[in-house]
Amino acid sequence: MLTSFTPRRSCSRAAGPRGARLRRSLVIASVLSETIPLWLRGYGLGGNVVARCRDGHLFTTIWIPGASLKSFRLGSWRFQHCPVGHHWSIVTPVRRADLSEEEQRLASEIKDIRIP
Repeated sequence: MLTSFTPRRSCSRAAGPRGARLRRSLVIASVLSETIPLWLRGYGLGGNVVARCRDGHLFTTIWIPGASLKSFRLGSWRFQHCPVGHHWSIVTPVRRADLSEEEQRLASEIKDIRIP
């Protein structure tokens, strides 16, 4: 008895255009889930941002919503290395308007590694 053989499609092709749309939608949602809350709170949306670790240290870092090579993103927080205290900590952006001139000067003097 002979039966016909039909090869199965691979998983990557099986998803087709719907799978690509889903991935694209998830990436966009991920970026917007970080960007919108930061924008609504008055923080900058990218580039050099003053950040504060949980120990209160201030420093300047590159903060690009949706992109991070040196930290783990946790919504509007990041878990990254603090260049002031030389420890790993949750870091949040700080509005420059909320800082005194001395705090702004200190933050601008200490920069994190120059990758996002």
